[in-house]
Amino acid sequence: MNIQISDIGHIIQLAIAPVFLLTGVATKLTVLMNRLARIIDRTRVLRDALRKGPDPEYREELDVLYQRWQLINYALTGSTICGFLVCLVIACLFLGDTTDIQLDKYIAGMFVLAMVALIASFVFLLRETFVSFRYMRMHMHDYPNIVQ
Repeated sequence: MNIQISDIGHIIQLAIAPVFLLTGVATKLTVLMNRLARIIDRTRVLRDALRKGPDPEYREELDVLYQRWQLINYALTGSTICGFLVCLVIACLFLGDTTDIQLDKYIAGMFVLAMVALIASFVFLLRETFVSFRYMRMHMHDYPNIVQ
C-alpha cells in the first residue's frame, strides 16, 4: 500500500476530533486534581488539630473529606481511563488508515467505552460536589455572617 500526502492529510483530519476531546479530558483532570489537593490540605490541617486533642466536629469533617476523596479518586480514574481510550482511538485511526487492518469495530467500541468512563467521571464529580454542599449546609449556623 502506497500512502500519498493527501492520504496523510485525511488521516490527520480524522484524528483531530478525538484530540479536542482529549484536551477537554485533560482540563477536567486538572480540575479534579485541584479539588483533590484542597481535600488533602484540609485533611492535614484537621489531623494536626486532632493531635492536640479529640474534637467530634473535626472527626466528622475528616469523615466527609474521606468520602469526598474517594469520589474524586473515582472521578480521576474514570477521566484517566477515558483519556487512555481516546489515545488508543487516535492510534487505531492512524493504524487503520495506513494499513489494511479493519479496526472500525474496535475504534467504535473504544470510543463508546471512553464515553462511559467520562460519564462515570462526571457522575462521581457531581456526587462529590453534593457531599461538599450538604456538609456546608449542615454547618451554615456556624457562620452567622454568611447570608443564607
